[in-house]
Amino acid sequence: MKLRIGIVGLGESWESRHRPALRALADRFEVRAVYAEVAHLAERAAQDFQVRAADGFRSLSERPDIDAVLILSPEWYGPLPILAACDAGKAVYCADALDLEADQARLLKQRVDQSGVAFMAEFPRRLYPATLRLKELIATRLGPPRLVFCHQRLPISAVAPHARRSPAGHLANRNLLELIDWCRYVVGHDPTSVMGVRHHGKDAEDDYQMMSLDFSPLGQLGTGALAQVSCGRYMPGAWSEAVSFRPPPALQVSCENGIAFIDHPTSLVWFDAAGRHMETLDSERPVGEQLLMLFHRAVTSLVRKMGDLEDTYQALAVLLAARRSFREGRRVWIGMS
Repeated sequence: MKLRIGIVGLGESWESRHRPALRALADRFEVRAVYAEVAHLAERAAQDFQVRAADGFRSLSERPDIDAVLILSPEWYGPLPILAACDAGKAVYCADALDLEADQARLLKQRVDQSGVAFMAEFPRRLYPATLRLKELIATRLGPPRLVFCHQRLPISAVAPHARRSPAGHLANRNLLELIDWCRYVVGHDPTSVMGVRHHGKDAEDDYQMMSLDFSPLGQLGTGALAQVSCGRYMPGAWSEAVSFRPPPALQVSCENGIAFIDHPTSLVWFDAAGRHMETLDSERPVGEQLLMLFHRAVTSLVRKMGDLEDTYQALAVLLAARRSFREGRRVWIGMS
């Protein structure tokens, strides 16, 4: 079955991930319309797929020749395209983690749930070959995670182009949401409490955010896995040597029987009592194609897939709790007042 899709927004991964994936999966997806805030970008992408640019995300969702909507960039409209797709009964692929307040997040989850449409959030780190191999090692050789360190350092220039079209710090928050989900996936369950730290730069925006996630059972603080998640953007992009100097590992996991490091989607280094092990992992398909294939399966399956909606909501709940922790200067229990 070929899905007829409409595209809303052209994010930073359009050229590197989404466009090539749609081309490679032309037997499963047919682009019917494109809408973006910048008209000439929408027209160029539409011409690339030999279709016409749409004049709005709502009219795009309501078209009878569209089965699903791919939301690839937040731009100015936030969750509105998701709500429009729900109203039109169209499946949703959300490539941009949403930056919402608690009430907005609950409303969005409720609307998607009630609409009955298929919903998939794009969490590419879950499908890294190195992540999948790490999960195998945790189950067979390394044992349960004890400490997790997940870091990302962004050049300031990586945020600037998007700051004009989206809330300040949106890119940093989006990366934090993806890192939170990565830790949840590696540990295998949700954290119960969080402590958050933020630092304001010269432009009054956050140039560093960090949170400590405790995965201990309620009432047993410090007995379960502990994860530190951070995202910093304090180096100008023009300082290329400084940006690339000794970057921290993207993911470091200390387990009961060893430790593992992920620096690249296809490379994994791990240590146990036998010594050092280096693995270079190949994937049959790029991550972008794998994600779209999962979405195709979710839409065409007779069984509705709700996991991604829950994962998105839980990652957002952790981020909101970390913000509250920073404001109030205390540990916040996730999901509790």
